[in-house]
Amino acid sequence: MGRTVLAAVVLATSLGAARPARAEFLEDAGWGLLTVLANVGYMPVKVTYALLGGLTGGLALGLTGGDLDTAEKVWVTSMGGTYAITPGMLRGEDEIAFAGTSASAATADASDNGGNLQEQPLGGSSGS
Repeated sequence: MGRTVLAAVVLATSLGAARPARAEFLEDAGWGLLTVLANVGYMPVKVTYALLGGLTGGLALGLTGGDLDTAEKVWVTSMGGTYAITPGMLRGEDEIAFAGTSASAATADASDNGGNLQEQPLGGSSGS
């Protein structure tokens, strides 16, 4: 009988300790499912944008007589950025950048901000 009581205590203790782990698992699973659903719509749009930007950049290169700076601005903007959304992005912890930023634009932003680059989340305000 002592073994039965001991087994019942061990079982009750292990089941009680598993509740927070279950809740954390369900939360992670929920964010994971939401991420998959978001990427089902986001990724095809982003890849299409990048492909069209690649073609447009090539067209710009040809029409400008080989001006690589013009083509590069189109390529970096359209082909850069975020291709897959992560759970951290959905929670607002990380930034979603649909379009890329060229090095010259980042340098100009740095000089405008006194050399301090500041992150601005998608759709958010800078707070200034």
